[in-house]
Amino acid sequence: MKRLLSLLRPRRAATSSRSSQTPPLVVVGLRNPGRKYEGTRHNVGAEVVDILSERWTAPFKGGPGRVSAEIAVHHLEHRRLVLVKPYAYMNESGRAVVSALQYFKAGIEDLLVIHDDIDLPFARLRLHSGRGSGGHNGIKSIVAATASQEFWRLKVGVGRPPGQMDPSDFVLRPFGKSEREEVDFLVRDAADVVERFPTDPDSSVEMASLRRVE
Repeated sequence: MKRLLSLLRPRRAATSSRSSQTPPLVVVGLRNPGRKYEGTRHNVGAEVVDILSERWTAPFKGGPGRVSAEIAVHHLEHRRLVLVKPYAYMNESGRAVVSALQYFKAGIEDLLVIHDDIDLPFARLRLHSGRGSGGHNGIKSIVAATASQEFWRLKVGVGRPPGQMDPSDFVLRPFGKSEREEVDFLVRDAADVVERFPTDPDSSVEMASLRRVE
């Protein structure tokens, strides 16, 4: 644990030319792996990184042995962006995230996690750093594994469950036909936010907040 925490603490100025380079931005799209979960609300974060992978012609590949995730790497201006889709289920995402941070020598401040949020109105976006998990099991797992809340999150609003439906059942359901077209626009808008983030975080925060359903 001590070694892990030392890797995730903010870095001091480095002396070697290699370590003085800007660390990559690690962008994690949370999901449950497996075909049966594709298109579900819980997997919308993974849909966003899939869009980025397609835009950048940076295909996902199996990560190195130490990283339990699919990985895609892209150079955007003067910084590498590492896209991550964990192999683990949502409530075990933390270990995969830590393994990616360790392998790419990134700190907690270099982490951006994209995930669904039932407390955010449908098709809205919110980008912020820190705060609690909001009850999201994937975020809970990452907070526990990194011993920190100080990472960036891009929340994707998937709406509230109807009636008395259990939220855990709701997020494992696919979007309805009437929602799917808007979700296709939503994930592209979320990808736009991520693309702007490395060079202008403040602008990307505003950009996410202005996202509305037409």
